Amino acid sequence: MYAVIETGGKQYRVQEGDVITVEKLDVSAGDDITFDKVLLMNDGEKVQVGTPILESAKVFGTVVENGKSEKVIIFKYKSKKDYRKKQGHRQPYTMIKIESLSAEGKPAPKKVVEKPAAEAVVTEKPAVEKKAAAKKATEEKPAAKKATAEKKPAVKKAAKPAAKDAE
Repeated sequence: MYAVIETGGKQYRVQEGDVITVEKLDVSAGDDITFDKVLLMNDGEKVQVGTPILESAKVFGTVVENGKSEKVIIFKYKSKKDYRKKQGHRQPYTMIKIESLSAEGKPAPKKVVEKPAAEAVVTEKPAVEKKAAAKKATEEKPAAKKATAEKKPAVKKAAKPAAKDAE
């Protein structure tokens, strides 16, 4: 199931679980948002096309974050005229996670996910084992480096007296 919505003068094809970045909206992170301008709704069997919008269809989402996009550099230059102008711009955006689509305008019930306490206990034991394995690995590495360090000076000392004897 997917829908085409309009917001900020642009059109977006969305489905449940999508995270979209739209022009900045006046909402804060964590708020619920409803898109009323649904241009098209497809449920897999039937396609509804609005003229220009579907009156009863709605798309429900949650605001993930508000932020600014990457900086775009605008550089104006005219050759031989000593004219250079550098300007940067960061476009503000709102990131939205699409929760549900509805042709009737009623939101789907929210899913509540609970983590059992037994899983939390199981995840702690491997972390301790990983730390012990990391300690063993760090203890072995310096020993190997010391062995190679001892070989190098021995070769240099042996080479110097041989050069003096050759003279």
